[in-house]
Amino acid sequence: MSKHGITRRNVMRNGAGVLAATAVGAPMVHAQGTGGTIRCGFWDHWVPAGNGILRELCAEWGQRNRVEVNIDFITSVGNQNLLTIAAQAQSRSGHDLLSFPTWEPASKAELLEPVDDVMGRLIQKYGAVTPAAEYLGKIRGKWVAIPAVSGTQMKPACVRFDLMQQHAGIDIRAMWPAENRQGPGADTWNWNTFLTAAEKCHAAGFPFGMPMGSFTDAVDTVGAIFASFGAFMMDERGNPTVRGNAKLRTAVEYMVRLSRFLPNDVWAWDDASNNRALISGRSALIFNPPSAWAVAKRDAPQVSQNCWTVPMPAGPEGRFVPYLPYFWGIWSFSRQKPAAKGLLEFLSERPQAERQTTTSNGYDIPPFASMSDFSIWATEGPPTGTVFNYPLKAHHNARTSVAMAPAPAEFAVQAYTQALNTKVVARVVQGGETIDQALTWLERELTNIRRGG
Repeated sequence: MSKHGITRRNVMRNGAGVLAATAVGAPMVHAQGTGGTIRCGFWDHWVPAGNGILRELCAEWGQRNRVEVNIDFITSVGNQNLLTIAAQAQSRSGHDLLSFPTWEPASKAELLEPVDDVMGRLIQKYGAVTPAAEYLGKIRGKWVAIPAVSGTQMKPACVRFDLMQQHAGIDIRAMWPAENRQGPGADTWNWNTFLTAAEKCHAAGFPFGMPMGSFTDAVDTVGAIFASFGAFMMDERGNPTVRGNAKLRTAVEYMVRLSRFLPNDVWAWDDASNNRALISGRSALIFNPPSAWAVAKRDAPQVSQNCWTVPMPAGPEGRFVPYLPYFWGIWSFSRQKPAAKGLLEFLSERPQAERQTTTSNGYDIPPFASMSDFSIWATEGPPTGTVFNYPLKAHHNARTSVAMAPAPAEFAVQAYTQALNTKVVARVVQGGETIDQALTWLERELTNIRRGG
């Protein structure tokens, strides 16, 4: 989140209670150490209790395996986590294992210890991970990092169901109840319906709070919308696919139409702006993890009690949900590789994963579909069940989306950082260009990335 205004750390502080952790047995820990010290650098969680549960779990594992586990929590504010990763990669020294944000496993793949053995056991036990996590963590056929529970989020729709019912005539809770089923009308929850609802809520003075700038919430949301139209800008080999791409043109045209019903200043919004729009009561819908709702629960209960999380609308190519994961990786220069693997496998197993998710009030998303049934999502409230549909459920018929996929990660991260998907829309809406002109610009930018320019 932004360093200024509301951040996910600030807005969640004091709003997240630590739920009682249930005792777990001591599972078999593969390749564990028989002594020594592991140095861990974990992401400094937006939910303060998220740090506490990792300390607790690491202490349990360390005692069972006679390993001292030292932990540092590294903030992402000011990109301190990225600076730490870069410094340790350059010096070939530091922590044994680190939390790596979305694109970092790919960029540091040559310096990370393969973890195919750990992932093989976890997948055998819990089933496949979400394809988006595999795209980011499995590089050139090898798992270079383990998809983390702590910090991994999705960004589905958080809807003011009272405003949506009053102004757009949509009973969103009936469509998507807190049950493992679709309700009446769920098959109409698509981008056409969304556009009509956006127009009506805008006319009523409660526009959808959808950023269109260069921060992650905007890039992730537009990336999922593009994916639902089949609108990909680069192929798996890194070749631009803009010229003659009818699906991409259709997606841009849709975004141009939708932008007319968004707040005028969304082009300058940061990752806190949509939170503020919801909490202040000015918006009928945002795309976000449960952090904004949790703050409203603390600071604006009249807002939170009327919020309901639902899947993203579907497009011609299906339903896609923005996915922003963390990974746990082990440096190849670590002297405690077996112990580090044992610890990360322990943290990834279902009992420990559920304790992390429960303590973060449902914020943390495990990578395995088989773990989408944790009780916290059904019991959290008010209203009870408000975040039931936050993780992907089978009845959503949805897939996770990483903006700029399926391009190779070294190209995708540059397009992501430059926010090319939101900028191509802005050039039409804000800059007065034709769609042809904007797409010509986009192709030129992607070609420069491909050439290393």
